[in-house]
Amino acid sequence: MSYIIVQIGSEIRVRDDAMPVAHIAIAVEGCGWESADNIPLMVANTLIGAWDRSHGSGSGNASRLAIACSTDNLAHSFQSFNTCYKDTGLWGIYFVSTPLALEDMVFNIQNEWMRLCTSVTEGEVERAKNLLKTNMLLQLDGTTPVCEDIGRQMLCYGRRVPLHELEARINCITAQNVQDVMMKYIYDKCPAVAAVGPVEGLPDYNRIRGSMYWLRL
Repeated sequence: MSYIIVQIGSEIRVRDDAMPVAHIAIAVEGCGWESADNIPLMVANTLIGAWDRSHGSGSGNASRLAIACSTDNLAHSFQSFNTCYKDTGLWGIYFVSTPLALEDMVFNIQNEWMRLCTSVTEGEVERAKNLLKTNMLLQLDGTTPVCEDIGRQMLCYGRRVPLHELEARINCITAQNVQDVMMKYIYDKCPAVAAVGPVEGLPDYNRIRGSMYWLRL
């Protein structure tokens, strides 16, 4: 007998006003290692990117969310993630923010997600593809990370994927591919939300769920 496991929306909030900042993670169900959707989701993940205000201004960052965080002081940091398992995954974002900025930060995150679902440009995708390839090569700087990469790929794929093959798969991604995969996994999907700290200002789950689509489509 086989079973199909489907992720449904959920949330957990641990309010602790003694903490100076709130830690929030919002994610939807992603794909497994062997899915053809993995590369487009990795490109989309790179488009959202990461930012930390201790590293300076985000004005030179290609990520629109990073620019918004830097300009409007929305967060201390954020990190988009694409975590893959054998036949499922998690695609989302983790951020650290002050209580009064939580609502604006969530709004900007979901607005950027919806933009990637509907109107991402070829220029943005090309830049993200180049950054993704660069980051992959940087992660293989040394014998230890190379051995870890070989072991991980053998466990996931049963073989070592050559770099030229991976590069070719990334190069094939277009803006339409990114929009299609975002519509499949992100648009009008139920997210999982985890929050700890002074989270009173975090929008309630129904509001977050209601912002996972645009009525103007």
